[in-house]
Amino acid sequence: MAIVLALIAAGANAFATIMQRIGVEEAVKSDKTSRALMAGVIKRPIWFMGLVVIASSFLLQAFALSLGNLSTIQPVMVTEILFLVIILSLWFQKKLALHDWLSAVGTSAGLGVFLFVSSARGGTDRPLAEDWILLLCASGGAMAISWSVAHKGSRSFRAACYGVCAAIAFALTAAFIKAAADLWARGPSVIFTHFEPYAIAVAGLVGLVVSQHALESGPVAASQSALLIVNPVASIVMGVYLFGDRLQIAHGRLAIEVAALVVMFVSLYVLSHSSLIVTTSSDERLSTRAHLFVDEDE
Repeated sequence: MAIVLALIAAGANAFATIMQRIGVEEAVKSDKTSRALMAGVIKRPIWFMGLVVIASSFLLQAFALSLGNLSTIQPVMVTEILFLVIILSLWFQKKLALHDWLSAVGTSAGLGVFLFVSSARGGTDRPLAEDWILLLCASGGAMAISWSVAHKGSRSFRAACYGVCAAIAFALTAAFIKAAADLWARGPSVIFTHFEPYAIAVAGLVGLVVSQHALESGPVAASQSALLIVNPVASIVMGVYLFGDRLQIAHGRLAIEVAALVVMFVSLYVLSHSSLIVTTSSDERLSTRAHLFVDEDE
């Protein structure tokens, strides 16, 4: 059930990505500050609709995390890009190219093998305060580096750096959701006496703002591939470190798991560069924009 809920949440995220991309493309770009960008996008109804879909996806993800562990649920969320390609294919009535099919199969197979071989268990440990502090310091440092270097290089590089930063923020959000979900069993009133619900709001908002910068700063292929690769890796590390998720690694399983993840990540990278995501022709309009996903590298 947890995996099914995660798959539905991933599909909802795919719809939200399209809606918010439209909103970002229509926003005022004269000022690149976070405040100006967000002020522009929230005036777009389509972006706000995407936000509503994200909220629905958030609830589904929360239910999934309450039933499963972080090391399983977050990798499943990468199927978002599979749904994205399928939705765009149906929307534009285009057939998927052979490399799209192969990448989709590679992503599904890599994910399936990893989940089956790793057979993650545990995930019930209550993180200690010092564990949270160390994790937040490490994650904050990585995000700060990604954010700082995102102001240099090509548009693809900038979008990828913002994608890495957003991926870590969303991984942290998922970790806080998992911790809050584990507290729910003690009663709703107990949750708000702990920091996790408030941390969810902060980390989620940071991820949302950074992801909008990723969409605005460069091609969606760069930001999506970075986000979809970094997020599951960060989540697996957090699941093992914080919650005691136990991945089966004996008897050669670790090598198989690493190989499966490599196949999945390579497939994700190729799929994120699908022509359905990277470009659309000038006469195909998803909204008022005729080139929603055009790669405009400078």
